[in-house]
Amino acid sequence: MSGTIAVRAGVPVDVDQWGWDCGFYPPSHHGLHVQGTAETFEQARADFEAAWKEYLPKCSRADFEEYRRSVAWTSWKYAMWDKGCRIPTQSTDGRSQCFCGETIDIAGTAGHVYAAHMAA
Repeated sequence: MSGTIAVRAGVPVDVDQWGWDCGFYPPSHHGLHVQGTAETFEQARADFEAAWKEYLPKCSRADFEEYRRSVAWTSWKYAMWDKGCRIPTQSTDGRSQCFCGETIDIAGTAGHVYAAHMAA
């Protein structure tokens, strides 16, 4: 899920200086994403909290699971790159070794990532 409140960059001084947004990223929840602007931080925070209260009841367990899988996959991919490891699709034989030491192949990569590297 994504939620931010921040000063808007590059906007004229005579418009709302604060922006906020909330939703899932990537936008798995049917593309629903809520955003707005406010004159002050306090108003942006109040609007943000009201938007979340309206948004969250529309979310299913499947939405949260899809989000968790997306976060796990992206984190794993960057950890592999940071450790100098190849992803199985980058190897000619379709096999590799995960940074955790487990041997993985193309078919089993997703299962390994979700079983071993996804937060509960």
